[in-house]
Parts: sequence; structure tokens; C-alpha cells
Amino acid sequence: MTLRSPARRLVLGAAASLLAAFGVGAQAQETPIKFQLDWRFEGPAALFLMPAAKGYFKNEKLNVTIDAGNGSGGTVTRVASGTYDMGFADLAALMEFHANNPTAPNKPVAVMMVYNNTPAAVLALKKSGIRTPADLSGKKLGAPVFDAGRKAWPIFAKANGIGNVSWTAMDPPLRETMLVRGDVDAITGFSFTSLLNIEARGAKPDEIVVLPYPQHGVKLYGNVIIASESFLKSHPEAVRAFLRAFTKGVKDVIADPKAGIATVKARDGIINEALELRRLRLALDATVLTPDARAEGFGNVMGPRLALMASQVSDAFGTKERVNADAVWNGGFLPPAAERDIFAAARK
Repeated sequence: MTLRSPARRLVLGAAASLLAAFGVGAQAQETPIKFQLDWRFEGPAALFLMPAAKGYFKNEKLNVTIDAGNGSGGTVTRVASGTYDMGFADLAALMEFHANNPTAPNKPVAVMMVYNNTPAAVLALKKSGIRTPADLSGKKLGAPVFDAGRKAWPIFAKANGIGNVSWTAMDPPLRETMLVRGDVDAITGFSFTSLLNIEARGAKPDEIVVLPYPQHGVKLYGNVIIASESFLKSHPEAVRAFLRAFTKGVKDVIADPKAGIATVKARDGIINEALELRRLRLALDATVLTPDARAEGFGNVMGPRLALMASQVSDAFGTKERVNADAVWNGGFLPPAAERDIFAAARK
């Protein structure tokens, strides 16, 4: 018997409703993720903006919004508060939050290492007489009080036998200006940020001394992708999907940095593309495409090194409790090692 048109539509409609109810043929809904960077939309932000621009997050059924930040400490706090689900922040800042807020209900957890080596560095002008870490003894240093290099200074000073320094605090925009003006002898900052800022204030490249922490006995990890405890529990597959998409984007940025900067330009039209391309390349060389990252595997950490950093941060930052290395890191959401081989992209 052939059903007449109204009856046929009724049957087909009921069947479609049943299929949708059981998820058959229905389009999977996207999981929203609010993500905050550690800083402004500068060159390194391409690592996150590229996978967004290329649709890698969308392909993983994620609806990711990426906002600029104003420092790692703020990013950690906002992820802990639930304002953001995930973020990008300095691992030392995350450790400090854990140790100073042991009873906080939603402490963020690091799920992927991005900057295998800290970008923290001491920068000075040659006219100050500073050439090596030993020359810093007795000098006047400057940095914002929350600067990663300043907070980790006791570790750098101990590793290099530096003593009797004085500190001047300032807002971030004044740091390099005060150095060039001679108000301080040296500053701490991220190498790829402060170096370019010093040049922008009139110093020539051959007049600047850069002393990267990793090259002078301080093997701290740098920035990581973090997620709140609640988000990890409620959306574990979304976190895995985010890291897969992010890894694909990182490979694309490494293979074509100029295309990466185009995604940054799309988010902030006033950036200087040539300057940010240089910043991105400096960041990749100093923190991502490093011998340590190659040895440990991009995205991963080594237990002994992580434990040492936890101990060093506890001492240098004077935390309320000792940092528990196991509590700040969870590598169980990472893509397989073969998928994280970003060095193959660098060789192309």
C-alpha cells in the first residue's frame, strides 16, 4: 500500500525525529572554548591564530574564541575563576598559583608544553660594561614586579654567582625606555620581546647584550597550554581535540611563518608585519625549536626536570607551600608523539 502524501510526510517526520533523538545523521554540536593568551596579539600568537584561521578547531567540532592577555599571572587567575576554559601561560606562574592557593577549587593544569625553554633573559647595553652574568654584580636592574625573569632572578643569580644587585620596578612600557635612557643597567624580559623593543628605542643590534636564562644554567620550562580542572573533567575529548588542532597549526606556522603573521594581522590590523615576523622567528628558535624540545618531544616534559623546576620555583618565589610537580602537569591529553613531530615541518 502506498501512503498518501500527508501520511507519508507524517511517517517520515516521525522517523527523522527518532533518528535525531538517537544522534543518527545529526550534526554533532560544537564545544565552545574560551581561550586567553598570555599577552597581546604579537608574532607568537600565530601559533594559536593559525589553527583557528585554517579551520582546524572547527574541524574538531570546537568553537574556540581567542582573546589577548596581559600577563601569565592574569591568565592563570582567569582560567581558575572559570572566566576562561583554557589559556597560555608561563609554567612558573602556574606553579606559583598552585602553591599559594592550595585550597582553590578549580586550579588550572598544564596539558601541553609549548615553550620548552623559558624565554626569560637579561638584556643590557654594552656601554654599561656588562658582557657576562658575572658583570651584573652590584648593578641596578629593572623590570615589572610580575616579570617572569625578575621572579626567577634568584635562580639565575645562584647559578651564576651574582650578588648585590638592586631592583627598580616599572610598568612594562617603560622597561626598555629606562634601559636605553640609562636609568637602569640591565633589565629582565622575554628575549624576543625586549630585544626588539630596545632596538625600537634607538639602540643598534650590535650595542645590545642578551643573556638568555637557558644558556646560563637556568633550565626552566616556559609557557604551557593550561585548562581548568572542571573543564578537563567535563570536556576531556574537547581538550584532546584542541591539542590536536593546535599541533597542526604549529606545524603550519613553522613551515610558513609569513602566513602565520597574516593571521595575527587579521586580528590586529595595526601590527608591523615585518617586526612581528622577526619576533615570531626569534620565539620559535629560542623556545620551541630547541635541542631540549627535540630531545624531550614537543609538547612533553621530563619528570626530573619538572621536579627540579618545582623546587626552584618554591624557593625563588617564596610560595606558601612547596610546589607539587605532579599536580600542575597532566600529559594524558597530548596527541601521539608522531603527530607532535614539529621538527619535520622545520626541515621542509
